[in-house]
Amino acid sequence: MIRFLYGTMPGRAILRLLIRPTVSRKVGKFLDSEFSRCLVPLFIKKHHIDMKDYEDRIYASFNDFFTRKRCAERIDITPKHLISPCDGYLSVYPVAENLTYRIKHVEYSLERLVNSRDLAEQFAGGTCLIFRLTPQDYHRYCYVCDGIRTESGAIGGCLHCVRPAAYTSVPVFVENSREYIVLSTPAFGTVVQMEIGALLVGKIHNLRSNSRVFQGQEKGYFEFGGSTILVLVKKDRLKLSEDVAKQTGNGKEMRICFGETVGLFPGMEK
Repeated sequence: MIRFLYGTMPGRAILRLLIRPTVSRKVGKFLDSEFSRCLVPLFIKKHHIDMKDYEDRIYASFNDFFTRKRCAERIDITPKHLISPCDGYLSVYPVAENLTYRIKHVEYSLERLVNSRDLAEQFAGGTCLIFRLTPQDYHRYCYVCDGIRTESGAIGGCLHCVRPAAYTSVPVFVENSREYIVLSTPAFGTVVQMEIGALLVGKIHNLRSNSRVFQGQEKGYFEFGGSTILVLVKKDRLKLSEDVAKQTGNGKEMRICFGETVGLFPGMEK
């Protein structure tokens, strides 16, 4: 289906309708209603979800189920470690000195991504971490490190799919609706953590918090859809863990879990 939508002329015509926020809002209303509860057992069966890991309760709607909480999390809280904010697939890209990074055939501009030239310039030569959540993943997410929130923003847009077939053919990450915060951190300097919505809902809910936030603290959740979290780290501030560096070479994706170590401050022994 994704190849049809993004790779054919008829598909792209349909896609222009599907990516409109108005379409996602209508789908969202249904998924928030009690009538959508019938989808829950079908979804659990299709994706082989072990419900023993989650709160034992009755769900009022499909979105109520989709944003469910786990009973417990394993989180690396080691100081000067950067962790995965979610379950999903991680890919890592270097940011060029001209403030771009390339994913196969698509070049992304940091200035367009964060909607600020001044902010983008801080990450020249740095690292872009992309965490892609699939619909069957746990859709709550946390802060990647300790820090103080210095800036936040929301950027409107459409809602493309975030599967590789889409983001390697069109610049979805700079066209989709997104929200971000800028953190001043003791280990990594300035860090940007950005949530990006996706095709058919992918609605972002960020929780209120104090200015000071902590590694592993819940940040928010996505409603139905495969969504993305993007993290920017400045040049020479992050050393990827050996496993991550090996598995994400040449733009490959690796499976990663909520709270798992992604990297650390250079020079610090793991």
